[in-house]
Amino acid sequence: MTPLRHMGRAPQILLVNPWIHDFAAYDFWASPYGLLSLAALLRDHGLGVSYIDCLDRFHPNLRPADAHARYGRGAYLKTRLRPPKGLEGIARAYSRYGIPPEWLREDLERLRPRPDLILVTSIMTYWYPGVFECIAELKKCFPGVPLVLGGIYARLWTRHARAYSGADHVVDDDGRSLPALVAGCIGFEIKARYDWQDVDVLPYPAFDLQRRINYIPLLTVRGCPFDCAYCASAFLEPALRRRSIRNIVAEIVFWYSRHDVRDFVFYDDALLVDSRHHAVPLLEAIIRLDLPVRFHTPNALHIREIDAATAKLLFRVGFKTLRLGLESADFEVRSALDCKVTAAEFARAVSCLRSAGFRSGQVGAYLLVGLPGQDLTAVESSIAAVKEAGISPVLAHYTPIPHTRLWGAAQAASRYDLAADPIFSNNAIFPCGREDFSWQTLSRLKQMTQLAGDSS
Repeated sequence: MTPLRHMGRAPQILLVNPWIHDFAAYDFWASPYGLLSLAALLRDHGLGVSYIDCLDRFHPNLRPADAHARYGRGAYLKTRLRPPKGLEGIARAYSRYGIPPEWLREDLERLRPRPDLILVTSIMTYWYPGVFECIAELKKCFPGVPLVLGGIYARLWTRHARAYSGADHVVDDDGRSLPALVAGCIGFEIKARYDWQDVDVLPYPAFDLQRRINYIPLLTVRGCPFDCAYCASAFLEPALRRRSIRNIVAEIVFWYSRHDVRDFVFYDDALLVDSRHHAVPLLEAIIRLDLPVRFHTPNALHIREIDAATAKLLFRVGFKTLRLGLESADFEVRSALDCKVTAAEFARAVSCLRSAGFRSGQVGAYLLVGLPGQDLTAVESSIAAVKEAGISPVLAHYTPIPHTRLWGAAQAASRYDLAADPIFSNNAIFPCGREDFSWQTLSRLKQMTQLAGDSS
């Protein structure tokens, strides 16, 4: 591929968030943080950027939607599809989530100027069919334009992505190789204005490229100090890097004052770790801002860091949605999964949160279901224990992930050949169960999680 020599104009980079193909999908504050972070970096270094979101909930062809409904969350448009090979027997509807392909083609045809380079991201490993469909459409519309695939699927299943995605290049790092790729693909040298690994000097992600900004994800800490058996965080982000309090607060003020954002969503894996030096001064600084905003933590908070003072700060700041990383209430056997919390620490945290003013519907504890060799009676017991504590049990379906300590056990337990195709790691089918998927079983477990007489 011959590099382009740009004379008189900046190179144009198109960034694309692809479709989701799955049995279910919903916008629980799901934003392509990494892709829009790269967009901001490229724009900050003199390149032209454009953005297309195949999941766009506010596409002009759709009926008007309320950007602030349910704290900015909402349903995607969906289209029924034939399930992938190997999943034909699953008794659930398989769909494309996002805009129809013809809308994407129209948006691409209207795009000016024509892109010199295309970057496509990927998230869940088993969503790759939507990524592949998106890449095929981009290749039809812009033949000859180099296309780069990155993101979580590309990093965890690099060989699969290189063999089948149709991308010209597959990136298996966190974006640090992007300058070399840009130079190799289009002949443009990015001269770094600052250290791309210094989280305090990076530009805010380019959420302004979205059609509407209905919430803002915040990432205050990259990486996680824990090495949980089921999680790939240590592989994807091995170093722990914290932003300064001043930098985080400035970002909140920026999105509130410039774009009238009211909902902020913490994406951190380790927000409360070493809270005395990070979370506590951050929360105190946010309180001093005195802004009419709301906060949410869809990523789990570390339970042992929650004491009476921290719980009061979380409540005063304006957190409306809290999730705790419990995973299992069977504390005698959970050491095989992680070492994050004890029974006493869980009880203390819940008591402190309730005393601070949080309602049970606002606080949920994640419980892993579908683990290798897991007895469903253990899940039922955990659900009962969480409800007895006075908060909401939230089922988190286990996804087998390569490069994790549980991957070998998952392969041994699964009725599918997990190593052959990431499609079989779809957590909706309970891939590590020996029996076929049972919608009735899941429905029964979901019914057990319901709380009576309380709402968030």
